[in-house]
Parts: sequence; C-alpha cells; structure tokens
Amino acid sequence: MKKIAIFGSTGSIGESTLNVIRENPELFSVVTLVAGKNIEKLIKQIEEFKPKNVYIIDRENADRLKELYKDINIYYGEDGMEEISKCTDFDISISALVGVAGLKPTYNMIKNGKTVALANKEVLVAGGELIMKTAKEYKAKLLTVDSEHSAIMQCLNGEENNEIDKILLTASGGPFFDKEITDKITVEEALNHPTWSMGPKITIDSSTMMNKGFEIIEARWLFDVEPKNIEVVVHRKSLVHSMVQFKDGTIMASIGPKSMQIPIAYALEYPNRLKNNIEKLNLFEVVDLKFEKPDLEKFKCLKLAYTAIEKGHSFQVVLNAANEVLVDAFLNKKIKYTDIPNGIEKIMNMYEKRDLKTVDDILAFDKEVREKTREIILN
Repeated sequence: MKKIAIFGSTGSIGESTLNVIRENPELFSVVTLVAGKNIEKLIKQIEEFKPKNVYIIDRENADRLKELYKDINIYYGEDGMEEISKCTDFDISISALVGVAGLKPTYNMIKNGKTVALANKEVLVAGGELIMKTAKEYKAKLLTVDSEHSAIMQCLNGEENNEIDKILLTASGGPFFDKEITDKITVEEALNHPTWSMGPKITIDSSTMMNKGFEIIEARWLFDVEPKNIEVVVHRKSLVHSMVQFKDGTIMASIGPKSMQIPIAYALEYPNRLKNNIEKLNLFEVVDLKFEKPDLEKFKCLKLAYTAIEKGHSFQVVLNAANEVLVDAFLNKKIKYTDIPNGIEKIMNMYEKRDLKTVDDILAFDKEVREKTREIILN
C-alpha cells in the first residue's frame, strides 16, 4: 500500500486526489494532509482518512486541531511548513499548493529523494533549473498531474526524448477565445471556464492563457525540450489533452474524458493505470477535433511568457510573481482585467537579468517583485 502526502488537500486537485484514494482504499493510504485556511473541510478529511501529519496555516486553527486530535502531528506557520515538507514517511507526494508557496516544500521533498507529482506550475516556472538539477542529484522522481503534461508523459512512455520533433500543448482557449477582450470583463465572466472546473487563480490564468505560458516553461524542464519545439494549439473541446510529434512525422495524442482524476491516478500508480467510474469517451459522438492557433496579440500573457523564456530564468520569476499579485487584485476587484497583462509587461520592463542560484535567492527576488508590483500597479 502506497502512503500519500497531499500538499493542498482542500483545493480542487487535493479533493480529486482524495477521490482517487477513496475509490482505491486497498492501494493507497493518506499520511499527510496540508491545507490553507479551510479548517472545516480539513476536519472532514481528517475524520475520513486518518492522517498522521496535518498542516494548517494559522496557529489558532492549529490549536483547535491539537485539541481535537491528540495523536496527530499538527504543524502550522512558516516553520511548520518547513518541518512537514521534510517528513519522509510517504511514498509519493501531490504538490498542489497554490503559487510560489509550493516551491520550497517541493524542493525539500526532492532533496529527500522522494517521488513528487507536480500539480503546481509555478514550482518549475520559478525554479525549474534548480528543481530538475536537485531531482537528478538526489535521485528523486518527478511526475506531473497537469492534464496536459500527464498527456505528454503518457505519449512519451517507451519513447526516447531525442526522437521528439515537437510537443503540441493543447489549450482550451478559456472563456474569451471567441470574444473581444476589454476593460469591462468581470470577475464572474473570467471565472466561467467553458470546460474545466478549477480553483479561481488557475481559472483566471486560463482565461488570459498565462497558464499555457507557464506550461511551456514547465514542459521545457520536465521533458528537456527547447521552447522552440513546444507549440500551443487551441482545442476548444478539451478532448485531446496534448500531443507529441516525432521526427518521423508521427503524432501521438492523449485523448480522454475531462477529469483530473485520470492524470492524478496515473501519477499515483505510474506507469500503471487504474480503473475508475468516470464515463468513458465515445468516439462516435465526437463531431470534430478542430485545432487553432492562439492570437499572441490578443492573449498578451502568452506572448509575455515566450519573452520571459527568451530573457532567462529571473524573468520567469518576474512573470510569475507579478501575475500572482495582479490576478489576486483582479479577483478582489481592485484592478481591471486588462491590467493583468499590461501590469506584468510594465514590471518585466523594469528589471535586468539576475543570477538566482538557490531557493532563497528565488524567493527573495520573488518577494521583491511582488512588493514592486503592489507599489507600481496597485497604488
């Protein structure tokens, strides 16, 4: 039986992971649950899955948990996150913390030589070179539960990386692919994703196509492919989760139902597949598999991601940090929708290249960029 640690258990990825575990109790057990502030949902998870280690952000909630569960190790705060991410009593961890907050915990788990399944794009966007170098050094296995990168991982199973001609990264196009992008776009409109149910931050990133920019960076590190060999193709139906084109012209595609439980289950039992109760795709009901090119002028965030890749690692940190601040401001109705890409561009233009060698270097620079973004854009 595999022991599972879930970093981000109360979010959408965490809940989907628990559904997979719930359906396969003979294969998996939960040893660690890491949450943010949703203590009521966390308590329900504790009651059902009986973990050994639990984290919640604030001390008040941690004290409440300590009163309720005397035999569970309860962690909280920055020091608690450092401690729980260094625990080694699991076989595989789902890294699904939102944003750059997932970088240090993931780095710690990798340094312990653990298997980590990434659901956090920002870990590789902000720290890709360091994370991959550390994984190799400590012989840690890095998997992915992103639907697109899981699809690529499946297409490459049994193939050699030197046979790749191009990775074809599919995108849904979000809610505005066929609509005009204006200052009048509301939070509610941006959160109305046509095909996927996700957390608010990643849903906004999908609407701006920043998530696809992040995925290009992620794919570059996960699969050791140059960015010029990664192409974004818009596929509105989200049935083809991504494709790989090989040097002989063959294109291998991963096609399946729109459910995050499938890539999560694949990572948990990699390279084997698990049965599930998800309705299977009926190819006779698929009308077409249309693919379109994204408009880089309309979806400025995607263009900025390509720029950040060209300029180097530190600009990817700027891209991610500024985006997190601006998306949060938009969700809280403090800025307009178009202020997200325009603000990121403004901040990127203010920086020169930096040499970032350690996690602490990255996090310090990330903090600096966030403060500057708040100062310049939000004041």
